[in-house]
Amino acid sequence: MKQLIALIAVLSKEEHQEFVAYLKRKNRRGDTKNVLLFKLILAGETNALDRKLYGTPSKNAFHALCKRLQDSLLDFISGKSFSKENSEELEILKLLLASRIFFEQKQYYIAFKSLLKAEKRAKRIAVYPILNEVYHTKIQYAHLNPSWSLTAIIQESEANHGLFQQEYQLNLAYATIKAELKTPEGKSLREIIEDTFATFHIELNDTLGYKALYQLMEIVSTAAKLQSNYHTIAPFMERLYGLIGKKGLLADKHRYYHIHILNLMAITHFRNKKFSESLQLTANMETEMMKNNREFYKRFHEKLTVLKALNRTYTGALDDALMLLEAYPQHSLDLQLLHMTCLFQGEHFNKAYALLRSFRHSDDWYTKKVGWQWVIKKNIIELLLLIELDKLDLVLLRAERFKRTFSKKLRQLGEQRVLTFVQLALRYYENPRLIRSEGFEKEVGDSFVWLGRDREDIFVMGFYAWLKAKMQGASLYAVTLDLVRSQSEQ
Repeated sequence: MKQLIALIAVLSKEEHQEFVAYLKRKNRRGDTKNVLLFKLILAGETNALDRKLYGTPSKNAFHALCKRLQDSLLDFISGKSFSKENSEELEILKLLLASRIFFEQKQYYIAFKSLLKAEKRAKRIAVYPILNEVYHTKIQYAHLNPSWSLTAIIQESEANHGLFQQEYQLNLAYATIKAELKTPEGKSLREIIEDTFATFHIELNDTLGYKALYQLMEIVSTAAKLQSNYHTIAPFMERLYGLIGKKGLLADKHRYYHIHILNLMAITHFRNKKFSESLQLTANMETEMMKNNREFYKRFHEKLTVLKALNRTYTGALDDALMLLEAYPQHSLDLQLLHMTCLFQGEHFNKAYALLRSFRHSDDWYTKKVGWQWVIKKNIIELLLLIELDKLDLVLLRAERFKRTFSKKLRQLGEQRVLTFVQLALRYYENPRLIRSEGFEKEVGDSFVWLGRDREDIFVMGFYAWLKAKMQGASLYAVTLDLVRSQSEQ
């Protein structure tokens, strides 16, 4: 039952309806109970389901039904995932498979034509695993084509294998950095990145291909996200972006990766409070998305919306950001949290709390889905909203849960100041008058460690702004903008 509930939790509201339609098409009998079971679980009913379905206890029939429903969910989810895969890669695989069938049927002309077409497309988008299969097929049938040089094909295959190995090394580096950041041993973020690159013999130079440069940017950006430290990685990102700039028109051949790169750079500049640069990269990203009849527009629309909303929020256009978020057709968890954060900044506390209550899964579930940083941010906003709405019992309950759940890990990661902030927020709630005193202001200054004006993370500043707004008796959003502007102008 747990696995069944977990699978259903993966589906969106729109997919709930699609899945019911899928089951109805699949059912051959009119008395099948799978749709009813799905709807009962969706409604949160998990007790005595066999009686509700069959009228009497029927454990064996119920377990068999659960197994069939689980199999149907797996088929549906895998089918949806397959349909969302890169369509060009699928087309290349189809051409490769077709060529092999034609070779078996001794239709050599069409076989060679299909194989060469697959090779050309695979080279254009740098899918090295598929190219490996293409070259294996070319080597296998090279004796049938007198115009082919087996030696040349082997050389191409070995060169591609080198690129494939490079991609493999990058994946190992990505996994290693993520693992080290989860169990820090005193190394700085820069040391972790540099040591990992050295271990896997990764050098930042002109020989790196477009896709490899994108992968390196993603590795570095992920490391920054895990430690909320975009200041340290900025030189890495600028260097990689400079190498990409030297590739010139290759961006047209690798538009998918180019849009990703623009997104990563725009995020890096935003997190470092360089808003004009971030806005320019966001505009460049949208321009690329519009090309080729909006080929990649739908795929990157959410990322574009997030960038626009973030930049508007922190440059004084909060209402525009809210309109943008509210107009977006389907909110992911990241977009929902951003929407809630913007509502909180605008002091629309009841609306933000209503949105918060739509998060009905456990912290463990959200950690697996979107990461630990997302969960921390969501819990801090929840606590502040409960304080603003004066829900005493819930404030005490959530504060205790926060300390019990996150204290150990935050200390291990060197993020004691998050716990300090929560303690100060609770002190304010217990005695609101205290916060206007000189003693409290000095305590905040002494206990809350800042990383420096240029290094401080923009989202950390947003939370501190709440505390400072209380001390000054000022608008939360106005204080946030003052903090951001004072740091971005340094």
